[in-house]
Amino acid sequence: MTESPLGAEQEVAGLGARLRERRGSSRLTLEAAAARVGLSPAYLSRLETGRRQPSLPVLLGLARAYGTSVAELLGEQAGAPDPVVRGGAIEPGRAGGWGYRRAGAQGRAMQALRVHVPPSVQDAVVRVHPGEEWLFVTKGRMRLTLGERVHLLDEGDSAHFDSLTPHCIAADSASGLDLIFVHTLVQSPGGDLCLGDAPRL
Repeated sequence: MTESPLGAEQEVAGLGARLRERRGSSRLTLEAAAARVGLSPAYLSRLETGRRQPSLPVLLGLARAYGTSVAELLGEQAGAPDPVVRGGAIEPGRAGGWGYRRAGAQGRAMQALRVHVPPSVQDAVVRVHPGEEWLFVTKGRMRLTLGERVHLLDEGDSAHFDSLTPHCIAADSASGLDLIFVHTLVQSPGGDLCLGDAPRL
């Protein structure tokens, strides 16, 4: 796993406390929660104390493990559904990591995010989980690993796949990668699995 701060400061504020609170309400120990998402307890502890920020796969895994949404973890208040989501810049993360901005309405069967993946901060963990994902490259080039195949996607390219296919997202351009990420909210006791020999931080 890599340290990957979220985008805008208002989205970052209080993330660690919310992660700790959601874990507590899920009645999971630090060790049990970390095991579900493929993290070390020490790394999850750093996320909960705000010393690290999660990459997109880690954030999604934690949301599934705690039975909540990415928007809730980011501290966005649920309210009356609004079909319009205003645009805005994805501010650089505090340590140059992954950045996020909500791109879809809350409380829906799908979640949509605008994501920035920096060129030098990658998440080597291969993910497998129930549901579907749709990715659309808006800037830069993406290296998308699906199973045994590696696909290079340029601006305007998209990918739509079953999330049970082992997958990994990385930037393949010097300025990083901007994409729109849409995934279905399918939760399962087998939820989020990590494959391979990626480092456990």
